[in-house]
Amino acid sequence: MQLTHEKYRIYARSAEGKVLAEVTFPLVSSGVVNINHTFVDDALRGQGIADELLRAVVAQLHEQNLHARASCPYAKAWFDRHPEQEELLIP
Repeated sequence: MQLTHEKYRIYARSAEGKVLAEVTFPLVSSGVVNINHTFVDDALRGQGIADELLRAVVAQLHEQNLHARASCPYAKAWFDRHPEQEELLIP
């Protein structure tokens, strides 16, 4: 799946332009984003797409020296499963 990266959004669209998967993480203070929304179309669930989105966010956070809050339930659960990335989280 081809992911498109915007400043605070990573997403994938179908050939018809429909958003199939998306994660948003707006800047909430200097150097801190809030991962507030993760979406995967029902047709793609169970294929690891949400994990791929979060890994892309984490890579971007590392590249840009940013930290994160996670208000999205999926993002919270993802970080719980990946304690090696917890240094990125701000409580």
